[in-house]
Amino acid sequence: MKAAVIYEHGGPGSISYETDFPDPVAQAGEVIVKVGAASLNYHDVFTRNGMPGISVPMPIIMGLDFAGEIVEVGPNVVGGWKVGDRVLIDPSDRKTFGGVIGEARHGGLAEYCAVPDHHLVSLPGDVSYEVAASLPVAYGTAWRMMMAIGKISAGERVLILGASGGVGTCCVQLAKLAGAEVIAAASSEEKLDRLKSLGADHLLNYKKDDFMKWVFAKFGKPHRRLHENGVDVAVNFTGGDTWVKSLRTLHRGGRVLTCGATAGYDPKEDLRFIWSYELQILGSNGWAREDLTSLLDLVRQGKLLPVIDKTYHLSEVNEAFRQLEDRLVFGKVVVKA
Repeated sequence: MKAAVIYEHGGPGSISYETDFPDPVAQAGEVIVKVGAASLNYHDVFTRNGMPGISVPMPIIMGLDFAGEIVEVGPNVVGGWKVGDRVLIDPSDRKTFGGVIGEARHGGLAEYCAVPDHHLVSLPGDVSYEVAASLPVAYGTAWRMMMAIGKISAGERVLILGASGGVGTCCVQLAKLAGAEVIAAASSEEKLDRLKSLGADHLLNYKKDDFMKWVFAKFGKPHRRLHENGVDVAVNFTGGDTWVKSLRTLHRGGRVLTCGATAGYDPKEDLRFIWSYELQILGSNGWAREDLTSLLDLVRQGKLLPVIDKTYHLSEVNEAFRQLEDRLVFGKVVVKA
């Protein structure tokens, strides 16, 4: 079968596209899924590069997010799954906690994938494989951070850093669905124009303006004794040198939501802002199965539409990753065999 494979950790361009990789064989409790579409995430980049403390079996086919059709059912499969069923893959192992698909075992950057039955989510016929494949990691993470953990509510002023990526575009849509006032920060006017089309109320080009000073000028500098000025919520999954500045945009009692640190996980900290402004630092890790079903319901109701920027053939997988790593995409990158 066609597959995108790594045999060792490496940087950009190190993924091998192969046309004769062995087809998967269904073991007990597994089905074979013909992959309809897969989408890329920064987690895939980290898997390719290698992550401290994470052992990845080699060779490995990456790809956490994918959807497709069951073409074979192995022995002892539970759940009533049958050939022809359309499925979304929840890459998180909620049964054995043995790691995620696409990192601990072969993932969706291939024509076919063997998937344990407890990873399967029924996919309605009116949701495309491309849309479904965009949901779990980015949109599931955004849903949990914004709704389950962050509890964004109507009338709140929400600053979203990195708003043009997969997680960010979902955060913008979810905040607007909740009735919030959204400040979307991105690196180009083109991306900001597209964020405006998603409903963002205020657009901030962080390449031109210091986002902290921009918030001060637009909404006033927060005062430690007042629950006003600044913003109610800062969504920061970049980390790095944006961390303290995002704390400073919050009024007293404000909260920071975080689910990652793409620009650095060990930022300079200033604890004075946390206690003197009574800030809440809320972390969110991954998603729950019910988060995925909630997202599918929103998609079917027409209230949420994953933003897909580019679609590549599997043979172009290294270029697809380059687009993601160089931050040249708006929303999600989809790959199809």
